[in-house]
Amino acid sequence: MEKLSIDLNVLEEILVNFLNEEAGKVGFKKVVLGLSGGIDSALVAFLAAKAFKPENVLGIMMPYKTSSKESIEHAKLVIEKIGIRSKIVEITPMVDAYITMNPDMSSLRKGNKMARERMSILFDHSAAESALVLGTSNKTELLLGYGTQFGDAASAINAIGDLYKTHVWALSRHMGVPNEIIDKKPSADLWEGQTDEQELGYSYKMADEILYKYVEERKNIDEIVKDGYSQEVVKKIIKRTKIMQYKRVMPIIAKVFSRGIGTGFKYPRDWEV
Repeated sequence: MEKLSIDLNVLEEILVNFLNEEAGKVGFKKVVLGLSGGIDSALVAFLAAKAFKPENVLGIMMPYKTSSKESIEHAKLVIEKIGIRSKIVEITPMVDAYITMNPDMSSLRKGNKMARERMSILFDHSAAESALVLGTSNKTELLLGYGTQFGDAASAINAIGDLYKTHVWALSRHMGVPNEIIDKKPSADLWEGQTDEQELGYSYKMADEILYKYVEERKNIDEIVKDGYSQEVVKKIIKRTKIMQYKRVMPIIAKVFSRGIGTGFKYPRDWEV
């Protein structure tokens, strides 16, 4: 889709500067992120290595026993190419300990547990490293709520959260992310054989085009359908985007006094200290 095109040199510069500035404002010089072997975390690692220098970036691989061997192999391709520090933390023991206590857990619940376990590990390492946790969720995932609240959707700062998946693919190729990662089917690798698009029921390309029209161009369902899209798919995507709003906001706090936490009060990085 032509309207989704963007100057990749400018985009790279914007995101690298964003990471530097936002981390610097709150006094951090190092970052940590989860490396899944997928394209989103790979791109964030490439951006982070450029923003902070490789020695200040820690990529953590957190496989579960059913994770694809390819995921670790692809994560290592990223590590080798950009020279960041790395660590493997096997999450099977801690996840299985909980599953044993809850043998009736669905695949969804197990996947959410894995995602939150991984984020818990990242934030623990952020404390040990005096580093910020980088988010790896893109705009398509955030709009569709395709992520685990306080799991992979959590972070301190996120450089790619306003990039549609289309942009992630394009910028990844531009920055030299290995083709093996770019060309494979997107997967959260929460269980064997799982793919994002199979679970969603439509392609990222279609989702990006519809979401761009709905969010950026402010078109309604009828206008989008007239552009040649299935009414059923358009309604499904927009309904999901609305329902998943709760995942995209901080916990809603009841307002009692004149300056509530959030928009009513200054952020620490904006204080004059």
